[in-house]
This record gives sequence, structure tokens and C-alpha cells, in this order.
Amino acid sequence: MDASLLFNEAIHRFWWLIPMALLVGLVNSPGFKGCVGEALVRVIARFRLPAGKYHRIHNVTLPTPDGTTQIDHVIVSRFGIFVIETKHMKGWIFGSEHQSRWTQKFRRQSFPFQNPLRQNHKHVKALEALLELPADVIRSVVVFTGGSTFKTRMPANVTVGGGYVDYIRSFQDEVLTEAQVQEALAGICSGRLAPTRQTHRDHVARLKARSDPNAQRQCPKCGSEMVLRTARRGDSAGRQFWGCSGYPKCRTVQEVA
Repeated sequence: MDASLLFNEAIHRFWWLIPMALLVGLVNSPGFKGCVGEALVRVIARFRLPAGKYHRIHNVTLPTPDGTTQIDHVIVSRFGIFVIETKHMKGWIFGSEHQSRWTQKFRRQSFPFQNPLRQNHKHVKALEALLELPADVIRSVVVFTGGSTFKTRMPANVTVGGGYVDYIRSFQDEVLTEAQVQEALAGICSGRLAPTRQTHRDHVARLKARSDPNAQRQCPKCGSEMVLRTARRGDSAGRQFWGCSGYPKCRTVQEVA
């Protein structure tokens, strides 16, 4: 029997291995894991946050001076507006509120990743600019799903699984009127970009361009060229960032995605 016949026979018998391999690759991809984490947060919010008090908006992409920013979930209530960033990760998680990079650690491997509180800070600021509300009524929340374990002390607004609901419900003082709640909902719906695949693809493309050290960019505040710099002091020492070439007259900075 020649090689072509043997190959055809193998394909006939084991054809099911091809879709199985594709499925395994899909399940292990970062994009799929992210979708799983966001779906878990949605389900928990649906059953544990009463719809009459808490209004849920998901996958909110907002325009910003340097492109776009994408918020996983926004919960609007009379007790405040909660901006939720989801991280679907396994392993041990090390980090602190002021560190620029956190660490995901397994038994023999470690992986640094951006401090999600800093990542979510941009989301909060974009929402503040859109809604023109006081900063203290818009609150940042980070949710880890996927079975990860914190190995360092985390701030109260960094939670695991459904713990984010307990954090949100801990706020009992009404800081917004019902009219303000409805205005905020209308503002988010009118200010967001259409929640389509194309919007997501465009957002990802902008993130890749921002992380390219060879890309040319302009300061969103004064129009001068932005240059890649490295922090020399403090908790951010060694971290790269984009700074305005007009410094010190213009102090605009942008994080490297």
C-alpha cells in the first residue's frame, strides 16, 4: 500500500482528531478565556444584583483622545457607578495597589501582567469625561475568575469570583438620584461605540499600534510628538511610557499597552 492510500485511510479513521485539536486550541486561547470570565461575571450580576436597583451594561467601548478604551461591565445604581475589569486567570497572583506590574505564578513559571487597577483607571476616567459626574461616584472594581488565588493582600475592590457583588452591595448610601441614574444610562448608551465585532477589531488594532515603539503618535493635549521614555524612580522604575516631547510645558503621559 503506497503512502497516499495510508494517508487517506488515516484521515478516514481519525478525522475527528482535527476538529478536536481545533476545539482545544480555541478553549486555550486568551480570547476565549476572556469571554468565559466576562460571561461568568454577567451571570453572577444577573442573579445577585436586582435589576430594579442595579442596571447592567456590558462591553462598552468609548472613544478617548488616544483611540478607544473598552470596559467589560458597567453597573449603574443610586449607590454609585461601578466600572468592572475582568481577569480570567489561574495560578497565584502577586501584586499591590501601586505596583505597575503584577505577577501570575505557577509552580515553575511566572508571568508579569499590567496592574488591572491601573488598566481600569483609564476606563473610569473615560466614563467620568463622558458623564461629567463627580469622581467619587464612579468606582473601580477588578474581578478575577478562573480559580486564581491571591498570595498578597489586595485592596477591597480587587475580588475573586462573586466577591465583587458583595463589594458593590456594601455601598448603601445613595449618591445619585433616580433622574441621574437614568441620565447616566442614556449617556453611556449614546456615547459608546456600537458593540460590534468590527468595533472590537478596531480597538484591538489600536492597542497593537500603541504598543509598537516605532509607531508615530501625537500628544492628545498639545499636538506635539509623543516619545517613548523609561521611568527612573519610584514604584514605576524601569517601566516604559509615552511622554509628550513638550515636557515640562506639557506633562501628558500614556501607558504602553
